[in-house]
Amino acid sequence: MRLLHLAVVSVVIASSGAAVGYLAVTHDQERSGHEAVARIRSLPEPARAYRYERLTAPARTVVRDDRGAIVATFTDGARTAVLIGPARTFAEPARPRAVATTPSWVRLLPQPWQRDLDKQDWFRPWLDRALADRSDDVLAVAAQYLEGAVSATDGKAVRFRGDAAFGKGDFTDYLGVNWTFPDGTTATPAPDQYGTVDPAGFVRLVYGYRLGYPLRGSSGPGLPRSLKEMASLGTAVAPERLVLQPGDLLFFGVSVRGQGEADLVGIFTGLDRAGRPSLIASRKKTAGPALTDDTGLVLRAARRL
Repeated sequence: MRLLHLAVVSVVIASSGAAVGYLAVTHDQERSGHEAVARIRSLPEPARAYRYERLTAPARTVVRDDRGAIVATFTDGARTAVLIGPARTFAEPARPRAVATTPSWVRLLPQPWQRDLDKQDWFRPWLDRALADRSDDVLAVAAQYLEGAVSATDGKAVRFRGDAAFGKGDFTDYLGVNWTFPDGTTATPAPDQYGTVDPAGFVRLVYGYRLGYPLRGSSGPGLPRSLKEMASLGTAVAPERLVLQPGDLLFFGVSVRGQGEADLVGIFTGLDRAGRPSLIASRKKTAGPALTDDTGLVLRAARRL
């Protein structure tokens, strides 16, 4: 496995004007001393009232607190919700330019968003819980496969997180387990691909296996295996810095000419210190999942799951 260290640093922000609590960065005794673990000493108090505003391009609902600051964004047709909380910085020592600091926490809604879902009874309790939740979100889970990330196994001795290598692997190959999909098809891991993921396999590992986004086998709905099919899921967003939000899938290709398939997909983490898009993607060039702000490819499309 790769030997570089992952640093995830959390800081306190107060952009919304609401108290966000104090974060102490400590070392977990069960983890490597190189991996910082943020512990929340207090949680934000829920706002007494929220204001809901509709925006376009893409169609979405933003939630503002009683001071007018945006605290959450929900995009029509997408299950990913972006919530504002304590800022985190994602960085790798070997790639000092690809440092992204963001107050965004990316979580999955129970269903794709549509206008007026905020009026349903389940929504306000869900929003209050989500805004206070500091468990691993999409970005934190994605970072658990970077160089030097600490391994962990579940009750069945399956290694579900830790430094991943690049290969032809899907999430099943990384895990080393058989997987039966809703359409009845079963995937069997290739022994020589254990611990590896390719670009699509990495997205399926993070969003599907770890966070519960439906996974597709040979047919039916869910997160597919091919990049071409994956690029049609969710909601299309303009691949522009001011439109993208953390958690978006970014698709890259060798050239903007023609309609060929994408060559790479990654999970957008935010803008780096120079304002360039930073993402986590599994690439041959980086020998597995890595933070990068320079793919050497052309950004073709962006999707919000």
